[in-house]
Amino acid sequence: MKLTLNQRISLISLAGALVTGFVFTQIYMNRRSREEIKDIAEELALLWKERLNLNEEQTDSMLDNIIEYTLKKNEIIDSSMNPIAQVRKLKAIQKTEHKKLKQFLTDYQFENYVSINKELRNKS
Repeated sequence: MKLTLNQRISLISLAGALVTGFVFTQIYMNRRSREEIKDIAEELALLWKERLNLNEEQTDSMLDNIIEYTLKKNEIIDSSMNPIAQVRKLKAIQKTEHKKLKQFLTDYQFENYVSINKELRNKS
């Protein structure tokens, strides 16, 4: 079956509209997901502020850190790599995250952070 010029143009236009709709949907969902992560990260940063007695600058750094590493961890968790590779990558990310935390937390705050995280993992 041979398509006329008008039919080809219509088909290309329809395909373009579908692709555009898909792209906009992905952008919207990604933005919504990032907004949800930001909202949760703000709550977590306030909890850490209370638990670790953080000042405002430390709280802002903690917020940035939570967002950055949540996105990195989610990317690995959502990937199709095998579970062993995921665990290795997640451990490497956690190591980097801890180095960054040590840049703005005192030694005492960092030790409490690690201790609280261990307690939370053991309760899960």
